[in-house]
Amino acid sequence: MPPMSAEDLEWFKSTFRPIPRPQLPEDAIEYSLFLLSSDPAPATTDTVVQRRARLQEVQKSASELVKDLLKNYIWQRETFGLEIVKENDITFLRGRTNFGDSIEDEWVIVYLLRELTKKHQDLWVRVVDSDGEFLLVEAASSLPTWLEPEVADHRVWVNNGHLVIIKPKNDRKRVTENITLEESLKIALHEPGRLLRDSNIEEEAFYRLRKYPKQIKENLHCALVTIPRKVAYLLHQKPAYISPAVEAFYIRDPISLRTLRARGKDDLLFPPDDFVTVSVRFTRVGYAQVKSQDFPPPASWAQSLPPPTDTKRFAKAETGMKVTCGFEMLLGDPQNQDKPIIREIKLLLEDLDTGDEELPTVDEIQKTWSMQRDDESWLDISFEDLDTELKGQRDKSMEAGAFGDQSAQENLQRIVARFEEFLKDDSADFDGVNLYDSDTDDEPDDEEASSEDDEGDLRFDEEEFVKFMKDMKMDPSGVDLRSILNKSSKGRVEELEPSEEDDSHEIEELSRQMEAELRPTGVLNISNQDPGRNPGAVKGKGKDKGKQRPMPEDFDFDEEDPANIHLVKNLLESLQSQAGMPGPAGNLLGMMGMKMPPDDRKRKS
Repeated sequence: MPPMSAEDLEWFKSTFRPIPRPQLPEDAIEYSLFLLSSDPAPATTDTVVQRRARLQEVQKSASELVKDLLKNYIWQRETFGLEIVKENDITFLRGRTNFGDSIEDEWVIVYLLRELTKKHQDLWVRVVDSDGEFLLVEAASSLPTWLEPEVADHRVWVNNGHLVIIKPKNDRKRVTENITLEESLKIALHEPGRLLRDSNIEEEAFYRLRKYPKQIKENLHCALVTIPRKVAYLLHQKPAYISPAVEAFYIRDPISLRTLRARGKDDLLFPPDDFVTVSVRFTRVGYAQVKSQDFPPPASWAQSLPPPTDTKRFAKAETGMKVTCGFEMLLGDPQNQDKPIIREIKLLLEDLDTGDEELPTVDEIQKTWSMQRDDESWLDISFEDLDTELKGQRDKSMEAGAFGDQSAQENLQRIVARFEEFLKDDSADFDGVNLYDSDTDDEPDDEEASSEDDEGDLRFDEEEFVKFMKDMKMDPSGVDLRSILNKSSKGRVEELEPSEEDDSHEIEELSRQMEAELRPTGVLNISNQDPGRNPGAVKGKGKDKGKQRPMPEDFDFDEEDPANIHLVKNLLESLQSQAGMPGPAGNLLGMMGMKMPPDDRKRKS
């Protein structure tokens, strides 16, 4: 093939577009580590080798930090890790961690990286997630006016334990240009005047790290559970196995549940016998996921649980049943067979089957294994306690740990304080706080201004709405949607400019069509109400415990109406299909104050 001419080469460069990197998932964090050297010497083979050697030193330092700070730590989904990569002639370290529902895992990584920059002062670190530069989100109330999300990419760095922000070339109230990664690295190396280090911004950005490394231990929870000895052996060999087992249990679906339903007791990998009570270390999120699930025991487990009246034994056994079922579904699901952790677990089980390894004796477990059990009060949250904590009015005489921990209380109060600041800010709108003064260069044109004026008229009138509702209740013989819609739109139509077209006839036609569609369904027919009838009540919680909460007076449930029968039937079927997990039917009933009992028909049979 003949060499490409200079003209063809320029044409190729002008048309070539690199394939964009895939967007980060919502529950993942990506971190990039760069070593910036002030040496102006051109890159040679020796310098490239030296750079890779330095990056390997950083990798080694990161491994040592993980061993020192994260001993016995359990990740919710994936661990922290770094690999050497090369992009656009830049060699650096990169890692990505999927943290699942455990936000604390994300901040553990930020803490590790910040500590790493203290050991290597020429190391510059960038961390992003699905929100982009999420450190700026934490420091939103302290940021300069020019720093918007649209121009924040590649401007936020961590160096020598501090937060560094790259400023624009000129001090302006509004910045529109973005900078590339290469430009950002050059500025960090050669233009120190454009590097902003602000203690207030840094304090807000790293607020969640204020109690690290002590906070790391508080991210875990130890609980006593009753499980088959084979499961106890696996967790003793590697406690981190608990996270994928909990994940398999929490996100179970009908396909994974077949593993439990299609097999008898003798066909299970972990049959419900040979039980031992051991201490299992969970992530706090994982433990809450296990405890919060209403999971009826499979048929093979029905006779293996103690009676619910024995609350302590039953709680340990029920949690152990859920964990064991998680391991069963994890190993039985075909889509997991190629995962390294599955192969590890199966190798351990094969060693037990061949006799190369033996299960620990009950006496050994009781004498040499840890039996740590942490307080579970952080799981107990009531609306009254939450409201008290948010207001900062907690009674000091209350039992310690009655609501969350000190960190949770401070975070809640901080969130509420920020929200109150937002509400009090007259320059804020639905899109956020308006960071620009009225004297900015970018003034809206007349068309935009008139559009904003029109939108200002579209506001909710609570008194008028209540009056409409009263009118509907005073005339139960029928509801005239046309009159209501016309009445609500009358004021708006009168306020239109004379030049604007009167669209009241369109609203009237629309309301007529709506009424025509709704009238056959019977929704608008409320003439059979009995004002003295109380069709039902639900029990309340907290201060209303033991009382009855009446349904609205205009609630009508005609048992002979087929529509109502179908409604209840569909609602119950939806609840049953949820299998104890959250779902639309349960959420709707919960909003009405109703808590449905578990479906124990199979258990009784």
